[in-house]
Amino acid sequence: MADNIQPLHNQTHAKTKIKNGINIEFIKTQHLVPIVAHEFSRVANEYPIVFVKNSESGEFQPVAMLGLEPSENLMVKDEQWQGTYVPHALTRYPLVLSATPEDKTKLIVGIVESSDLVGEEEGQALFDEKGEETDYLKRRKDSLISFVEFSQVTAAFSKFLAEKELLTAQTLTLEIKGEKRDINGIYLIDEKKLNELSDEDFLDIRKRGYLGPIYSFLTSMHQVNRLARLKSV
Repeated sequence: MADNIQPLHNQTHAKTKIKNGINIEFIKTQHLVPIVAHEFSRVANEYPIVFVKNSESGEFQPVAMLGLEPSENLMVKDEQWQGTYVPHALTRYPLVLSATPEDKTKLIVGIVESSDLVGEEEGQALFDEKGEETDYLKRRKDSLISFVEFSQVTAAFSKFLAEKELLTAQTLTLEIKGEKRDINGIYLIDEKKLNELSDEDFLDIRKRGYLGPIYSFLTSMHQVNRLARLKSV
């Protein structure tokens, strides 16, 4: 998909429209989707939340589990999204924010032209007859910027958990159709270590506003069994 991202331009994309919905073709093979701390409570109502570690940078990223193995999305059935909440990372497409080759600190809006949601016949126009941005495009751009800001806050949250040694490598063992299956390569917030924190550290977590996301994470683990049931159908 990345090869088809083009910088958004009012001349090149003067007639381009975006249909409502999510790009099923893009997400149906995504079993892990990056999420931000601001949406933990919504995600936890439907999907397990785990952390994965970037082998190169060593940084941790929270993700929603939509499947139990690579290229499997149990929330897509018959080319339809089965969940209620759609993680923010999925609703951004087919628009993306990416750094310019000349200046990595400068972000520009790009569009995935190959997306099924992109065309000239149906959907919301991105530019009006004068080449000005429509209100729809302005809202979508604001959403992209918000996601980047939320991602920065989430990175700080994840770094804090790692520094406090609250993230622990775990293996989830599930029983699917009578067979035991292990899920490796994930990290969970260690509830035991959380409860053993000093009063000072615990107060620090509360002041930072991290208690909400932490408790949402812990609650979300009950959703693992939901994925196992979906896979057993």
